[in-house]
Amino acid sequence: MDAAIRGASQIGFTIVSLTVSLVAVLIPLLFMGDVVGRLFREFAVTLAITIGLSAVVSLTLVPMMCARWLREEGPPGRFARRFQRGFDRLVAGYARTLDGVLARQGLTLLVALATLVLTVLLYLGIPKGLFPTQDTGQLQGRVEAAQEVSYPRMASLQAELARALLADPAVRNVASFVGVDAANSTLLHTGRLLIQLQRDGRPGLDALLQRLQQRAAAVAGVSLVLQPTQDLTIDAEGGATLYRASLEGADTATVRNWSLKLVEAMKRQAGLANVVTDAGAMGRALQVQLDRDSAARLGITAAALDDALYNAFGQRIVSTIFTPTNQYRVILEARPDTQQSPQALHQLPLRTSGGDTVPLSAVARISEVEAPLQLSHVAQYPSATLGFDTAPGTALGAAVQQVRDAAASIGLPESVSLSFLGAAGAYEQSLVSQLWLILAAVVCVYIVLGVLYESYVHPLTILSTLPSAGVGALLALWISGQDLGVIGIIGIILLIGIVKKNAIMMIDFALDAERHEGRSPHEAIREAALLRLRPILMTTFAALFAAVPLMLGFGEGAELRRPLGLAIFGGLIASQLLTLFTTPVIYLAFDRLGRRFGRAPSRAPVDVEGPRDAEGLTEGQGGR
Repeated sequence: MDAAIRGASQIGFTIVSLTVSLVAVLIPLLFMGDVVGRLFREFAVTLAITIGLSAVVSLTLVPMMCARWLREEGPPGRFARRFQRGFDRLVAGYARTLDGVLARQGLTLLVALATLVLTVLLYLGIPKGLFPTQDTGQLQGRVEAAQEVSYPRMASLQAELARALLADPAVRNVASFVGVDAANSTLLHTGRLLIQLQRDGRPGLDALLQRLQQRAAAVAGVSLVLQPTQDLTIDAEGGATLYRASLEGADTATVRNWSLKLVEAMKRQAGLANVVTDAGAMGRALQVQLDRDSAARLGITAAALDDALYNAFGQRIVSTIFTPTNQYRVILEARPDTQQSPQALHQLPLRTSGGDTVPLSAVARISEVEAPLQLSHVAQYPSATLGFDTAPGTALGAAVQQVRDAAASIGLPESVSLSFLGAAGAYEQSLVSQLWLILAAVVCVYIVLGVLYESYVHPLTILSTLPSAGVGALLALWISGQDLGVIGIIGIILLIGIVKKNAIMMIDFALDAERHEGRSPHEAIREAALLRLRPILMTTFAALFAAVPLMLGFGEGAELRRPLGLAIFGGLIASQLLTLFTTPVIYLAFDRLGRRFGRAPSRAPVDVEGPRDAEGLTEGQGGR
């Protein structure tokens, strides 16, 4: 009971510092906007509540269980003795190394500064993206044929393409969609495929996509663009490609011409693949020009002509048949044999005012012209959409830059503006907010620690551990070929909260030894580093083992979680190796600065500890 009370009193402020600073890291996430901010918001709230509950448990339930359950045990077993001897050798080696580092403080400060510079360089140089591409076992395909293709011919071509893909041993089944639906509202010459892949025995995603594209190329008359289905998407509009850009201008013809030029320039970029645009989507149309004089003599109005055309070729509902289990709409249309050729339109009957009928050709001129298949507008301005995918090994950030380079190479005028939509647009917004988000988290932690320690200096000592974690996280992502995206930023935000616990454990102990035992800063921080080595290693290895399943995750969709595990694992290893030596040196450096410019007021905790033995252990501490 006495040991539990003393231990809780000694570690209580450390737990409060860790908890409050961890929650402070999450505060900026609550104020992020756009779709990415919404993803962060649930993460921040869930983690903050969990941290708060764990602090309550650590300060109440854990001491009670220690007082009731922990008892003196017999002599340690063989494994325990070997482990203790190994740990004693580790502590002795750390003590010798730490003494050498403390004797060369200038060199250690240079290493800490170099770590900060390396973190900045790695952040600037690492490829950046939004979300990693997942292999979910499902592919989406967009099929496109000639713009004047008929619906029966399109259905036949797509069925032939589906059979060719089903012949691949990696394909389990194919679902085919042709015509106008919710995903395709205007283009009749396009179709969609939903491809389910086999779970086992198939190659990697890039190799499989290339193999399926080769099979699709053997089907004449259609082109196929494939992309993997993702668990997490923020693009509300579907398309042939994962990423989209838009050109807007005041004139439709100008936008169309520059869109075609930009597409050609983008196709020459090595990092872009599957470049498409809707600007050149032109099809053949029949233009009906009413001869108003002839129509007036026969009593035929423009509204009557419009109704006749809609009755014959539209989707006019003339009645509904109700049954006990369903309802069926009755659609009025012309006979199928009158819809096969443009010449049949000339014979469309129109009713005159006298009750007789005349063919359409008697009151109108019918001509065949080219017309755009769709007209797009953004904020009432004519626009054209450009789609693109990233080539294998190319990050989204590099692809976005190559699109801008292509626009610059063709001399895109200022009257035509280029903007990114969907996932590419969200990437650009997140790129602006990433650095500010990290800086805001650091500032929040500094303010909270400054209030807790009533000092301007000690929070800087604690935050000095962050560059080493950033180096480890960014190197782990870079070496493994991962981009720095939203998931990696989540890992770095978590690291800001995790790695500073090493410094908090040391500084809390050192301040207490200085104030209550009169030890010098050098003696206090050295003793703190040695005595807090065991809990520092315990908490670090616990976090490392928790990150391993994320880092080595297998199965469908594991790519989305892997950057989180890599960032945490790499950051913890680098910070553990560096902060055990840099934190004591930085603590002494700031202590000297504080003595030179006047020490700020500090907290005065109640002295509840018993006397320390020769090795620096308190009466209730029970071992190092």
